[in-house]
Amino acid sequence: MDHVERLIEAFGARPSWSVVSKLDALLDLEQIDDPRIVPFLVQVLADQRELTEVRIHVLKQLRDGRLQPAQRQSVAQAILRIVSDRSSPELRLQAVLVLAEFTDIDGMLATLGGLALGTGEPIDVRYSAFTSLQRAGPSTECVPLLRQLSADDVFGRSARTVLSSWHIE
Repeated sequence: MDHVERLIEAFGARPSWSVVSKLDALLDLEQIDDPRIVPFLVQVLADQRELTEVRIHVLKQLRDGRLQPAQRQSVAQAILRIVSDRSSPELRLQAVLVLAEFTDIDGMLATLGGLALGTGEPIDVRYSAFTSLQRAGPSTECVPLLRQLSADDVFGRSARTVLSSWHIE
């Protein structure tokens, strides 16, 4: 068993560790350049029994990490599962924020558009989705979403401003 396997096994063997202990263990793993790290982080992220603070940390690491192109799809799918799970509003909001890094993944802009347009969504989720659309830029998929948002009571004016800055409207 090598160093990475020992660290991963130790993390899994101690479910009762404190947040600080778990974050320390994750920080040790994140310093290692090994193809097993990202799949492990995705597992931690997907584990609903895991502490919210730990899952948020993992989200941020996956956002800021240097993902291989082949890993981006599986990471995006794991994040989308969190977005669809409403059991932890704080984790869900952080997941929506991270989606801005994955707007190149098929279906991601439509998901963000649905969140931004979702009048039943919390305003911070809607706003995060809106800003992710703005960051994505004037694509053939994004412009129609911003046009829809231009009629929204909350984001209408901002959406029109973005479209204008893109020289669309």
